[in-house]
Amino acid sequence: MPAVAVLLGALALFALGYRFYSVYLAKRVYGLDPNFVTPAHTLKDGVDYVPTNKHIVFAHHFISVAGAAPIVGPAIAVFWGWGPALLWVVLGTIFASGAHDFGSIVVSVRHKGRSIGSLASDVISARARILFLLIIFFLVTMVNAVFAVIIAGLFIDNPSAVLPVLVTIPLAIGVGQVVYRRRTAALLPSVIALVIVYACIPLGEMFPITVDPVAGALGVEPAFVWLVLIFTYTFFTSRLPVWMLLQPRDYINQHQMMLALLVIMAGVVVGMNTIEAPAFRGDLPEGSPSIFPLLFITIACGAVSGFHSLVSSGTTSKQLDKETDARYVGYLSSLGEGTLAVCSILACTAGIMVFSANQGMAWSDIYVDWTAAGTGPAGKFVQGVAGFAGNIGVPENLGLVFATVVIVSFAATSLDTAVRLQRYTVQEISSIVADKASEGGTVHRVFTFLTRSATVSTLLAVLIPFALALVPGNFAAGTLWQLFGTTNQLTAGLALAVIAVWVTKRGRNPIVVLVPLVFLVAMTSWALVVQLMGFLGSDDPMQRFVLAPLDIAIFGLAVWMTVEAAIALRKAFADRSTAKAEETAEAATTEDTEPTP
Repeated sequence: MPAVAVLLGALALFALGYRFYSVYLAKRVYGLDPNFVTPAHTLKDGVDYVPTNKHIVFAHHFISVAGAAPIVGPAIAVFWGWGPALLWVVLGTIFASGAHDFGSIVVSVRHKGRSIGSLASDVISARARILFLLIIFFLVTMVNAVFAVIIAGLFIDNPSAVLPVLVTIPLAIGVGQVVYRRRTAALLPSVIALVIVYACIPLGEMFPITVDPVAGALGVEPAFVWLVLIFTYTFFTSRLPVWMLLQPRDYINQHQMMLALLVIMAGVVVGMNTIEAPAFRGDLPEGSPSIFPLLFITIACGAVSGFHSLVSSGTTSKQLDKETDARYVGYLSSLGEGTLAVCSILACTAGIMVFSANQGMAWSDIYVDWTAAGTGPAGKFVQGVAGFAGNIGVPENLGLVFATVVIVSFAATSLDTAVRLQRYTVQEISSIVADKASEGGTVHRVFTFLTRSATVSTLLAVLIPFALALVPGNFAAGTLWQLFGTTNQLTAGLALAVIAVWVTKRGRNPIVVLVPLVFLVAMTSWALVVQLMGFLGSDDPMQRFVLAPLDIAIFGLAVWMTVEAAIALRKAFADRSTAKAEETAEAATTEDTEPTP
């Protein structure tokens, strides 16, 4: 199958989805109001609540959600064949992710920019709030651990990419100062910044940065040093106002994302490469996991992702200038991430075979078994992009650095946002515990302090995933991905439950939200059981004594939360039916009592 045919077909379907389906959601399901005053205006504080141009909000949201996950998930899932992976990405993006991201923004905007977990108490039940927040806590902890390990691994494998990535930070701060202080457009400054970043790629080749001497002097692994540096960085950046670093770097990375997609697409078109992998792999190696349900949790971001609801309601909704911007920001960002996932599929099935002609190996040699598929998936994408870049004349060594800079930039941005979101989550959970504890007691004082101290809450948000990333065996980049994917999809299902109840209460038809909701809850619950059996049967003590208890806890929370959502949804339908019946009865009474002319 020609890679270009797959690419063009997916893009055409995405365009139709935005042109027709997103308009249907905006008008018929979410009922956007152009006159509604958003929380960015009513609660403006210059730190989190900041009315922002929709293009900049799009850049923030797109880059925050399109991190390493839509690259890594598809890079693993093509193990079963590119056909199922592509089908799930395209259909999931149009009908699940678009409705999920779009709806999460709208519901949060209509509730003062509150997080989706906090909204569960108003929309579903008071118990649902703490249940949802605990699930979010587990999810974001794993997001931060996995992304940090991926970044550290890429820095170790490609030290030439470190310098261009580091240069991005002061450049983004400079762009933020120019845009915010001088009230100028962000386009030109951010483009200039990106040009400088790419000008540093040859310098990175000349002066690769490695932490090996420091690691050797301390007697630790280089990955440990990188993890310390990465989490220290995120601690400080997550405390800065969004306009100072988060927004301007997101805008720079948006241009970088567009350029990366352009390079990949141009390479696909010019090279006219054939997809070397089978559309559906029937001869799976012995011991391979079943495609059902694991495909739908291996590819989370890129099809539908609960992490997006945290970004939508945690930071994006607080920056939305107009409610009608939610369609552009939420749905179009989902399509952008779906496009990245499609490019990842093509890079790992066609582009990777172009890279150095792959040393004479067949595609099946690279994906020889499930372990090989899960080992270095980000590296497979990097090689695939370098292969496509070679089609348009970019030397392979520069293509490798370029692709690494791209994926690290995306992952780092998601990491910054996730740590900020985890701070909110820790503070919300602490507030609930403090309210339940006896006033004046030790528990009350400790959790009240956590609620009020953003610094200590951020420290916890950093230290917990740091500890998880340091577990012996470095399982955070491998086995933990499955549990991350399951929790991520479960969170998406629960976010859709909140949206479905809210839509129902407003008298609108929630069927387009309920269908992906039921599918995701079924797949993730099934996957949690399958994974638990695997963890309990493993000889690895980390899986048996760390991942298995995590799996059980998440499954218990999922069942409880699903029951709460079902009760709330049933009540919402009942209330709506009662209201309609009363309205009909009142109309009939009025008609009967009208005098005959």
